[in-house]
Amino acid sequence: MSDGHGPTPETPSGWSAEQPPPYSAPPASPWTAPGAQPQQQVPYGQPYRDAPPQQQPDPLGPQPPYPPHPHHSQHQQHPPHQPPAQGWGPHPAPGYGPHAPALRPGIIPLRPLGLGDILDGTIKLIRSNPKAVLGLSAVAALLAAVPLAIGQVFVLNSMSGILSDPGSVSSAESELTTIYGVAGQYVGSIISYAIQFVVVTLLTGVLTRILGRAVFGGNISAGESWRLVKGRVPALFGVVGLMAVIMLVPLIVFVGLIVALAAGASSSGAGWIALVSILFVILYLAYYLYFRTRFALASPAVVLEGRGPLDAMRRSWHLVSGDFWRCFGILLLTSLLVGLVASVLTVPFTLAGTMFGMFGAGSATTTVVSAVLITIGATLGSMFTYPFEAGVAGLLYADRRMRSEAFDLVLQTAAVEQQRQGWVHASADELWHPSNSAGS
Repeated sequence: MSDGHGPTPETPSGWSAEQPPPYSAPPASPWTAPGAQPQQQVPYGQPYRDAPPQQQPDPLGPQPPYPPHPHHSQHQQHPPHQPPAQGWGPHPAPGYGPHAPALRPGIIPLRPLGLGDILDGTIKLIRSNPKAVLGLSAVAALLAAVPLAIGQVFVLNSMSGILSDPGSVSSAESELTTIYGVAGQYVGSIISYAIQFVVVTLLTGVLTRILGRAVFGGNISAGESWRLVKGRVPALFGVVGLMAVIMLVPLIVFVGLIVALAAGASSSGAGWIALVSILFVILYLAYYLYFRTRFALASPAVVLEGRGPLDAMRRSWHLVSGDFWRCFGILLLTSLLVGLVASVLTVPFTLAGTMFGMFGAGSATTTVVSAVLITIGATLGSMFTYPFEAGVAGLLYADRRMRSEAFDLVLQTAAVEQQRQGWVHASADELWHPSNSAGS
């Protein structure tokens, strides 16, 4: 999905050859020597070979209009048509005629983005700095995958003992073993989610800072990114914590309601409980998707704008309000795409680990191999999911600012100055502050 433009001998490496003034060919001078043929002036962005032919001026100069005929004095006379002076005249209406390509110093063109630009920019973010992006994602995914894999191994070991010799295991022992395995899985899942809560929050902040510099074509190491982000870590945890509360409160209320209904309902009331549960699942899914879309841009606002948790969530709500359904569609499509790719990477290893755990007679070697395979599968899936979702959220944030605040003008001006200097200064990070928006 790359735009196909690479460095050329005429342009510095890393910069696009498609540049607006002052880097394009200078326009022809409107001044000419007496009697000389004027030069053709080509509108910016139109190839010279496609320049429209220019009418030659009359060497005698403009002629005065003829006097009206005495027999037709009652009719209004008009002077003959004169060609407009060079460099003046009517211009095509907006939206028509040739347009200059957008400046693209980094992973995205500096203009409002389409879906293809966002996905392409996310892939370029990963490719432009793979050591920082994929390395940090792999560490985060590994930390979250290990407890989950150990919990699953507990379940598989308990099942392998029952499946290998079901006649030698009493019902009480079988029930106790099953409870032991399920408890191990739940404990592993809880630990995994707690670790995931921490590492994914930190990873999102670091990747967002890398993205903020990559928009201008600059690279930043993982260590430097962490030094810039560590002051924003409490605010990031505040955003994630508030989001967790918003998502968990309806679940807690629902569970309490179901428990109360089940305690006071008769056997005939089980059908009503099931119906209420189905309706709740549908409504909760809509609730989850709505608030996830509304607050999807809060983390970029914390990192790039330096806002607090509540202020960042209000900022995200305001940015999404102008284009909710488009943001919803992009985020939903991204979740489906990364889920599909993660499944392709995860399922083979998870399936192999499950087979080893169930039919390996519960030996220590089989347990270790099973845990390693499940961990590898979960790590590969999450290593792709984390940076892609963070990249899409960050670029969607940039797109909403460009559309609602004319922020693309700020980015273009800064990129032209940085190209003139030949490097991307660290002060480019300050351009994301909302005070720099052209529409503010």
